[in-house]
Amino acid sequence: MCAVCGCHEETPSTKRAEANDMESHERYGDRVQDKSDRHSAYPPGDRRSASSDHAGHSYDSYPRSANDQAHNRQALPSGGIGPADLAALRISRKGIVEIERDILGKNNGIAAVNRALFVADDLLVLNLLSSPGAGKTTLLVRAVSDLKRSRRVGVIEGDQQTSNDAERIQAAGVPAVQINTGKNCHLDAAMIGEAYRRLPMISGGILFIENVGNLICPAAFDLGEACKIVVFSITEGEDKPIKYPDMFAASSLMVINKIDLGSLLEFDLGKAIEYARRVNPKIEVLVVSARTGEGFGALYAWIDKQARRQRRALEDTRR
Repeated sequence: MCAVCGCHEETPSTKRAEANDMESHERYGDRVQDKSDRHSAYPPGDRRSASSDHAGHSYDSYPRSANDQAHNRQALPSGGIGPADLAALRISRKGIVEIERDILGKNNGIAAVNRALFVADDLLVLNLLSSPGAGKTTLLVRAVSDLKRSRRVGVIEGDQQTSNDAERIQAAGVPAVQINTGKNCHLDAAMIGEAYRRLPMISGGILFIENVGNLICPAAFDLGEACKIVVFSITEGEDKPIKYPDMFAASSLMVINKIDLGSLLEFDLGKAIEYARRVNPKIEVLVVSARTGEGFGALYAWIDKQARRQRRALEDTRR
């Protein structure tokens, strides 16, 4: 995760919130109670309220964190490792673990606030994850183009650079906000909370989050979503679930994409499903082609099922 994956200290992260956690939680809590002021969530003079909504909705103006000791990892001595070196490495590793817990703890607190806001807005939020090139943007463009006919839909796009993916979503007639993470390898809850407030009101609809292409770090970060969906293509090989088990363990649904290429590749679908359920016995599986539309009816049925389940859970809590 962030403390050990190589993310640069001068990138957006949940650590940006640590100097003002209580104030942020109070402010976000107010957002849950009063949804009418979505576009004025911050007081005059707050630098976040001054960020521009320029073409492509690029969103890369987060304040930088002051310091991140996790990236100052101790180099191994070239002449071998003695007892003192091992002791120092154990201490260093303990510190890294503590920083990891601190980062995820702060993230989870903001994710809980996001989730309360999404529930208050009667919004189903789905976090799409994959490695680069799995076809999740193509899948998403087709999905939102179809779903927008019957409900409100919005998208938050995450990439290191460019607004290419957000522009593709906007071209399909769906509002999208682009987050550029720079050297950060994942989206976090603070980024999502702020980006959501830049979308038009989509209450009662669906919010798709397309995470940064990465099958490692995004698995650890709760964004406030209802479900994680992992997308991988048959071009990546059937052993992907056991190579990256954390991602598949964290996901509710595995979407196997590019099935239209099946006749051209040696891909064992049964083995891929077996590997995924070895990691996560409860994971559901759908097989689709984002290019042809094959399997998308089943995907939309799954999304409808999640929306109904979320509404029933909310009704149960109100009784």
